[in-house]
Amino acid sequence: MPSTDTTRSEPLQEPLKALLGGNTAKVMSEHLGLRTVGDLLHHYPRRYAERGELTRLSELPLDEHVTVVARIHDARVHKFNRGTGQRLEVTLTDGSGRLQLVFFGRSVHYHQRTLLPGKRGMFAGKVGVFNRRLQLSHPDYKLLDEDSDEETVQRFAGALLPLYPACKQLSSWNIEQSVATVLGALEATGWRGLSDPLPGALREQRGLIALPEAFEKVHRPRSKADIGEARARLKWDEAFVLQVALARRRAKETELPAVPRQPAPGGLLDAFDARLPFTLTDGQREVSREIFADLATEHPMHRLLQGEVGSGKTLVALRAMLATVDAGGQAAMLAPTEVLAQQHHRSITEMMGELAEGGMLGGAEQGTKVVLLTGSMGAAARRKALLDLATGEAGIVVGTHALIEDKVTFHDLGLVVVDEQHRFGVEQRDALRSKGKQPPHLLVMTATPIPRTVAMTVFGDLETSVLDQLPAGRSPIATHVVPVRDKPHFLTRAWERVREEAEAGHQTYVVCPRIGDDEETAPAKGAAAKRTADEEQLPEGEADGDEGADSEEKRPPLAVLDIADQLASGPLAGLRVAALHGRMQPEAKDEVMRRFAAGEVDVLVATTVIEVGVNVPNATGMVIMDADRFGVSQLHQLRGRVGRGSAPGLCLLVTDMPQESPARARLQAVAATLDGFELSRIDLEQRREGDVLGQAQSGVRSSLRMLTVIEDEEVIAEAREEAMALVAADPELAGHPELRTALAALLDEEREEYLDKG
Repeated sequence: MPSTDTTRSEPLQEPLKALLGGNTAKVMSEHLGLRTVGDLLHHYPRRYAERGELTRLSELPLDEHVTVVARIHDARVHKFNRGTGQRLEVTLTDGSGRLQLVFFGRSVHYHQRTLLPGKRGMFAGKVGVFNRRLQLSHPDYKLLDEDSDEETVQRFAGALLPLYPACKQLSSWNIEQSVATVLGALEATGWRGLSDPLPGALREQRGLIALPEAFEKVHRPRSKADIGEARARLKWDEAFVLQVALARRRAKETELPAVPRQPAPGGLLDAFDARLPFTLTDGQREVSREIFADLATEHPMHRLLQGEVGSGKTLVALRAMLATVDAGGQAAMLAPTEVLAQQHHRSITEMMGELAEGGMLGGAEQGTKVVLLTGSMGAAARRKALLDLATGEAGIVVGTHALIEDKVTFHDLGLVVVDEQHRFGVEQRDALRSKGKQPPHLLVMTATPIPRTVAMTVFGDLETSVLDQLPAGRSPIATHVVPVRDKPHFLTRAWERVREEAEAGHQTYVVCPRIGDDEETAPAKGAAAKRTADEEQLPEGEADGDEGADSEEKRPPLAVLDIADQLASGPLAGLRVAALHGRMQPEAKDEVMRRFAAGEVDVLVATTVIEVGVNVPNATGMVIMDADRFGVSQLHQLRGRVGRGSAPGLCLLVTDMPQESPARARLQAVAATLDGFELSRIDLEQRREGDVLGQAQSGVRSSLRMLTVIEDEEVIAEAREEAMALVAADPELAGHPELRTALAALLDEEREEYLDKG
């Protein structure tokens, strides 16, 4: 028999196998990531079924394991393979939709005798689609009628039935039974040794129930009021413990030394401002003041610069870099792709003019050298760039992850600017920061915050600056969904619009999810997340393509090389069509972008290499093929490549998803607003926060099991105040051993390292 010994000092750290036995514990560990008693008790029901409740089958998510409570409408056996094969099709109904169960093989007759019309039951399996119908293939089930065990029937009739996130190997009711076993064992010991992370005074002040009561009510509620009380308590646990972790990190950061970097009057920054052909916006001035104040302190700046696409983030970052050079330091800008690094280098040197030619013939007296460093540079150019960085002759370097390599040394690195921060792993950012004599100041930028960034911002871990004012001269962008499944003639009209833009002297981007040719075909599900060679490293943040998982069909995503050929010989014949993708040689990529910027190309068919930083004011059109395969923020980024001049922009989102699909709803949301911050909230609501402390971006590994960033901002804000006050009074938590225990459970080795790196 499994042991029921729970006399350990911390029962939540007890291995599950001590209470449940080896087989069940192994399945929970391997398939659900649940290893301890605490893991299981924090594996909360995703919802509760009520007696007579009509589960909305019409809203079931594809490719996920679900448990539904529904009634059998009919059951029929069908023959196939000339009568040698048979399958049982059972239709469930709930008043909102229908779900089909299917069984094959020898078990057909058994299930046919069991699954009779009119019976009600719980059914568990992975949701799929066949012949445009939702389907569970060979699901587990438990009928809820006179044939069920009396306890199950009574509990079901009693009101609330917890339904857990489950898997093929372990159904919701199996998890429920395991939870009951664990709760029973803990109750038998009086919950001896349980550490409650919330200080007693705080719990009383907030009117929160005790932790054992919260576990009991969330897993075995007698009423909806029980669930509400449990959720209120458990949300506070998550918010408070996490805020204490972040407050302690902030306190440690204030103790780190950094070299103050104050711009010199009459220096490089003033000379740059004097040559700008436009006036800075009020927002750009205010954000610059915030950054300059941080740079002047003796502790490292750790600031997030959020800004709408086209709001001038790069200009603000450049002014910060120039201020650092004025103060005797060097600045490095880290870009995620070679195309973007080259674009930044080109635009920075153009904006600076002779100020970017320090030490060179014709260069300005106050100038500095701006160098580019990428992985595919020639040996001679690379050696020269490395020498300029080591000697300090180059004040500014723009590069890709090549900047992180061991061979790269700086004379005095004072500021690191990370563009599109979600595209870099923590280790990569940390490696660059470690190249300073003392920790350099850090400025990270993003146009549309990805879920974890939004979460960290709401949690107050980063100092945040916001640019929400567009410079004068930016034009409006009209966005429309092109539903080729419903209205195929709309695509014909889309190519006519592209031709009209070219006839008016303007240019258009056409974006595809993949390259084509001999490239290995990515699966439809997650196609945009599994990046091609367009990126020089995997992104840390945004597995946007996971949002395309509701695709009904598995055809490969459309490819640049295929579409470019089809357009050039078909609807856009006679126009100058060029292709751009990440597997091209750097010189070839740079040449294509140069020709497009010069107006020598009418239509540029590209992958997401043009997602950020590319600035061609004459480009007014954007057609995104298979738009449903991209995420909300990625679509917003792509759209931001147009409307950068005096003419209005047009963005067409082409999709073959059905009208009622979640993918179409996302596209409609993008079409409905140009507000990137509103879109980030939509993105967060749809995809959850990811692991707020670790590097995972999907909700599967979320350290937030009960708390939701969008809905619970008030709880988070209050928990932040309480945590900061507690840490200020007791930085080492000497008077709060239970809280230290909770932090140790939350901050495993990987997350502790993540927090230390920042």
